[in-house]
Amino acid sequence: MGAFQKLGRTGIAGAFEKLIVAWALAGGLVLLAVVAVNIYSTLGNMWAAPFPGDFELTEIGVAIAVFSFLPFCQITDANVTADIFTSKAGPRLKALLALIASVIAFGFGLLLLWRMYYGMSDQREYEYTTAILQIPVWYAYVPVLISLFLLSIGAIITLSENSRDLIRRT
Repeated sequence: MGAFQKLGRTGIAGAFEKLIVAWALAGGLVLLAVVAVNIYSTLGNMWAAPFPGDFELTEIGVAIAVFSFLPFCQITDANVTADIFTSKAGPRLKALLALIASVIAFGFGLLLLWRMYYGMSDQREYEYTTAILQIPVWYAYVPVLISLFLLSIGAIITLSENSRDLIRRT
């Protein structure tokens, strides 16, 4: 089943779903910008017009993009799974495992949100910046924190759906 086949929720879950999809698309645009910077940097190096700070922008951009995709993967059930272990499992066991995965995703999202917030606070307090472009490092934490918040919301949505599915199967 394709990731987009899982979409189509209504109500508050539908509103968050739309926000999560938009956030993932924004992450895709950030990734395209990183590719553009790298193409320009490569061509610029060939023509003796290098792009200063390309490595820093790549590092920040890829981190932001990767985190922006996490909520989308959660809400569409597109996370990596080892289906070989559950291929012969019954629907009830699969529903239970999906529920457990949602609980873990929720805990993971909250734990990272908590710790990354303090990481951002430290980066801001100590005024860390990138070496070449002097970009404050804490700027990159803001979209990451938004992504982790959306991951937690996505996990709540899937947790609710997986709970209903498990109850229906028992």
